[in-house]
Amino acid sequence: MKVVSGMREKRDKDLAQIKKGLQEANLTEAEVIVRGAVHSIRDMGEFLFLVLRRYDGILQCVAEKTGENTLPELREGMTVEVSGRVRQEERAPGGIELAAEGIRLLSQPEPDSAMPLPIGKRKLSASLEKRLSLRPVELRNLEERAVFRIQEGLVRGFREFLHQQHFTEIRTPKLVAGNAEGGNDSGGANVFRLEYFGKRAFLAQSPQFYKQMLVGVYDRVFEVAPVFRAEKHNTIRHLNEYTSMDLELGYLDCFEELMELEQAMLAFTMDLLRKEYARELSLLQVKLPDVSRIPAVRFEEAKRLVSERYGRPMKAPYDLEPEEEHLIGRYIKEEYGSDLVFVTHYPSKKRPFYTMDDPEDSRLTLSFDLLFGGMEITTGGQRIHDYRQQVEKLIARGMNPEEFADYLMAHQNGLPPHGGLGIGLERLTMKLLRRENVRETTMFPRDVTRLRP
Repeated sequence: MKVVSGMREKRDKDLAQIKKGLQEANLTEAEVIVRGAVHSIRDMGEFLFLVLRRYDGILQCVAEKTGENTLPELREGMTVEVSGRVRQEERAPGGIELAAEGIRLLSQPEPDSAMPLPIGKRKLSASLEKRLSLRPVELRNLEERAVFRIQEGLVRGFREFLHQQHFTEIRTPKLVAGNAEGGNDSGGANVFRLEYFGKRAFLAQSPQFYKQMLVGVYDRVFEVAPVFRAEKHNTIRHLNEYTSMDLELGYLDCFEELMELEQAMLAFTMDLLRKEYARELSLLQVKLPDVSRIPAVRFEEAKRLVSERYGRPMKAPYDLEPEEEHLIGRYIKEEYGSDLVFVTHYPSKKRPFYTMDDPEDSRLTLSFDLLFGGMEITTGGQRIHDYRQQVEKLIARGMNPEEFADYLMAHQNGLPPHGGLGIGLERLTMKLLRRENVRETTMFPRDVTRLRP
């Protein structure tokens, strides 16, 4: 019987190990074994340049085709093991180059299968629809791959910052008995209904109810998970499944604490990206925003300012239209030099029933959105924690408290003052990388027309 007692030492080395070995031993070259996928090939006659794609970057290999050096027939999509002598080479990607002495084939694509996209090129000229249909191959392109490395960094920043702030990470169900915005019988147009062993169920629009329940358990909770909206919008900013980065904070003194928490989290995350994702930021030519100070403006004031500055009549009195969001972002950029702005005190009519009304004006709420580059990426606010107050608001909106019995159970048995927020990960990535369509920053998008791949 075998006993597993640790990880075996691998024959091949990663790029960081190779560079470190050369520097520490003060070597001009060293024997190494490297594995990777054939990213591109350039045949120069007597020798060829072979670029390997690996998790930690790319490595340029030079292989002679003369003498005793017999090379296998190479093509894009193969995975290989290359042995040889690595040396420092400033002109090569990453500053090192491998003089290949042996190439062993590990796997290969189907013989009659041609690469459907020129992944070795910096930019892909195909349409977005074609690229999305070929996503498993398209993501091998270095720029497209970098998009989701940076997205990983955004999630890391959110998670690591909140762990430092003593938040507990939770897992909430995505199959639910009622939707988080209006109960079992309302909001039917924007929830996905399904049959669940003879019962009616929904795909969760939000972890909102569970976050509030669990703030009574752990005080501070967060989750990074998919949410589902059955909206029939086919725009550059809407998806039917997206990733929401949610948090709920207990023992809240005022809803502005949530804005302060988000600003601090974004500052932590930008610093993490700067330190650990410099290669991807450079490849995509991303300039990180200054998030050290984020202006805040009340909803009514924001609408008035853009109406006066840009001559746009004020419409939709209870919400911001996309064009208004864009103009608010433009105004804040012109006046304060900031790419982000908090818009606060949204009207109660357009906020969910669990949002706390402003005690100074019950027509407004203690809530906010964060706009980035003129697009909403965050919605948050203080929640109603008092049982009777929550029941009264449900009844006032013509909703049946009995449909929310599980949710109200937490209120009945005591909840601390609390509030929270949700950040749309794909929208945040879109604005950070200055992409035109949220599908570009969604690994496998789901919208009104797309269910594959």
